[in-house]
Amino acid sequence: MAADPRTEIAKLRESHDKLAGLVRPMTPEQVRGQSYCRDWTNAQVLSHLGSGAEIALMMLPGALGEGEPVARDAFGPVWDVWNAKTPDEQVGDAVETDERHVQTLEQLSDSQLDNIHLEFFGTQLDATGLIRMRLGEHVMHTWDVAVMVDPDATLQADAVPLLIDRVPQFLAPRLGKPLAEPLSVRITTTDPARDYLLTSGESVSVTDWPGAAEAGEVPHVTMPAEALLRLAYGRLDADHTPASVSGDPEVLDKLRAMFPGF
Repeated sequence: MAADPRTEIAKLRESHDKLAGLVRPMTPEQVRGQSYCRDWTNAQVLSHLGSGAEIALMMLPGALGEGEPVARDAFGPVWDVWNAKTPDEQVGDAVETDERHVQTLEQLSDSQLDNIHLEFFGTQLDATGLIRMRLGEHVMHTWDVAVMVDPDATLQADAVPLLIDRVPQFLAPRLGKPLAEPLSVRITTTDPARDYLLTSGESVSVTDWPGAAEAGEVPHVTMPAEALLRLAYGRLDADHTPASVSGDPEVLDKLRAMFPGF
């Protein structure tokens, strides 16, 4: 059965509402305060999400086949406008623009959703793929804000099953940085259950666990799927690693080095 993009839209709505609830009561000092992103304040995280929502709205007619595709050189002027906003404007405008993006997706007909097609970095995306890509970014950056208020914050739980398979498909090969020495690690997750073999050589890859006979004896790490998603985005430092994560501490440190994040 094909995935229903309205499931992704509903989870994106949930993430938007959570983010809006986090930032609306913020003081000016909190708006300008540090987010988990090492180079961004909370306002800059919102600016990133706001400009992303604006660009997504620009690209949607082309993806629907109802307009011309938008060239990537159109993105720069959008970023320039958002970067020039004050921190308070970045937060307020981001919530408004993100709401408009989610509402637009919610109002698409079944036929329009069926027609969505977009080529992105060599990948062909349908409606589910396109919205899931935004959902992953949105959920992660919402955590970047939430964790500065609650150190025990976790990713949106009902979005994790939709996003976990992006680790082998998209995140590991794009965000992973090979180590100086080759490394293979078995990673088993819960909620949902996955069994992977991570390999760092000339590149980083994550594939289904082939079994000990094929993979040989390798270190074994277990963790919630939520933690693996954060690891892939460089957000599983020792202070934000759940107690349920198990494995050799040296191996965990190597995994963290492999995914430095941004």
